[in-house]
Amino acid sequence: MQGMTVKDLDKIQTNLCQAGYDYQLELEDGKIIVMGPSDITSSEIGIRFSAFLFLWVNPRRLGRIFDSSGGFILPDTNIKAPDVSFVKAERLRKNVRYFGELVPDLVVEIKSQSDTLKPLREKIQMFLLMGATVGILIDPDRQTVTVNRPNSDPLLLQNGDILTIPELFPGWEVAIAELWPPEFD
Repeated sequence: MQGMTVKDLDKIQTNLCQAGYDYQLELEDGKIIVMGPSDITSSEIGIRFSAFLFLWVNPRRLGRIFDSSGGFILPDTNIKAPDVSFVKAERLRKNVRYFGELVPDLVVEIKSQSDTLKPLREKIQMFLLMGATVGILIDPDRQTVTVNRPNSDPLLLQNGDILTIPELFPGWEVAIAELWPPEFD
């Protein structure tokens, strides 16, 4: 039996949307993976991270930032959608109305309540092996951020630390404590 293709995934996604269903799908080794919704803490962290990054990237026209709905067709023909991703301007000069057919420069995975860390780490490593410059794993449970780069040991950051990604965003920084949702009195 032949596995599913990008074309098959596109048809299924279109049919689901027309029927009123909004599922996020990924394609891995010919199998469709249905991604459940994130918990609201993980969702807010994704928005916060994206907002901090957007405020730096947009005025400098450095590239494009995508949320968890932005799918990428990878060199191995799998389709993956990181929670947050970034592609340099020179690699994607004009946006397309389709999946990105490239590996993002930055991929960010945010642990949801139902996630385990091992598959998230493996997903980040897969992106790095295919050419991503930086992969970040945000763990709200431990309030840690792990920065991964090819051929380098992971860098673990905690509250009190500052995240920088000079190879993609020279001068940008964000305090790790700023990523967590605020508590209101």
